[in-house]
Amino acid sequence: MQQRKKINFECQNIYIGIDVHLKNWSVTTITQSGYKKTHSQNSSARELFEHLRKHYPGGKYLAVYESGFTGFSTYYALKEYGIDCMVIHAADVPTTQYESVMKSDSMDSDKLAKALKTGTLKGIYVHRRENLDARGVVRLRKTLQTQLGGYKSRVKHLLYNNGIVFPKCFAGKSTHWSQRFMRWLREDVILLSSTRTSLDLLLDQVELFRKNLLNATRQIRALSRSEHYARTYENLTSIPGIGMLTGMSLLTEIDDVERFHNEKQFASYLGLVPTSHSSGEKIANGEKTFRGNKLLGPMIVESAWTMIRHDSVMAAAYGEYCKRMKSQEAVIRIARKLSNRILKILRSGQKYEYDRCH
Repeated sequence: MQQRKKINFECQNIYIGIDVHLKNWSVTTITQSGYKKTHSQNSSARELFEHLRKHYPGGKYLAVYESGFTGFSTYYALKEYGIDCMVIHAADVPTTQYESVMKSDSMDSDKLAKALKTGTLKGIYVHRRENLDARGVVRLRKTLQTQLGGYKSRVKHLLYNNGIVFPKCFAGKSTHWSQRFMRWLREDVILLSSTRTSLDLLLDQVELFRKNLLNATRQIRALSRSEHYARTYENLTSIPGIGMLTGMSLLTEIDDVERFHNEKQFASYLGLVPTSHSSGEKIANGEKTFRGNKLLGPMIVESAWTMIRHDSVMAAAYGEYCKRMKSQEAVIRIARKLSNRILKILRSGQKYEYDRCH
């Protein structure tokens, strides 16, 4: 009896679509010839590598998964085993109507593998491992700030529910949350009930989040002075409207400015490119797309409001825009101009030069 020849996929691409979950992965594998197989396994890069080495020995392994709760950890785990990997935005996966209404893990991994094989996928940028913690610190500060605002609102809501009237010395909102204001809340406020446990618990949370927010701010300031960021940070903050938080958010989110080939691509990343919807004779245009970095986009728009008060060229451009559109639309145009200047500063390594408004 003739002995079977050993399977060998040397110099062949093996396309792997992975639907990632916490405890298990659904994996679809397609060879160059179109042979397809789907299996379920534990969420382990090592286990997947052993499976591929056993069933597709010698092949070049190309994997793809959707960005999600695992972040880039799955990417780096697969890379350690020699599996080339792509991370994609979930909205960029080609999906038929049938696949959208008959969703399953195996179907998700199947369409990922098919799209990878046809070359229709475009991966998102994968941040370098050494910079992930810095980005996490800046993002965490934003989260702490949002949560702190939520607890402050709950405190005021509780005061209103209990008919508490603010003393005249706290009539202005600028006086709220000072040490004096907190002392008044702690010592003088009397609720409708004979106890005030709910208020004290909320105040404890306000103080805790303020402490954590201050610590996070100090950590970001230290990062801005570090050898890795100091020079670029100084150049970036020379732009009017770009302060410490916006500057460090830009540096940690962008990571490598060379990944942007032109100004339009950078503006698109920030979510500052216009939208266009046309059908027949109907054409609808918008100033700002919903896609883009959700942290940076609003920051750049906010910086644009500051810039038109300090740069005469930007101020003049804003005035011209306002002649034919609303101020909110005009400032988006200024934000796009600002994004061009940010990209130029990051690439040139020079400080910003502008005409000051006197």
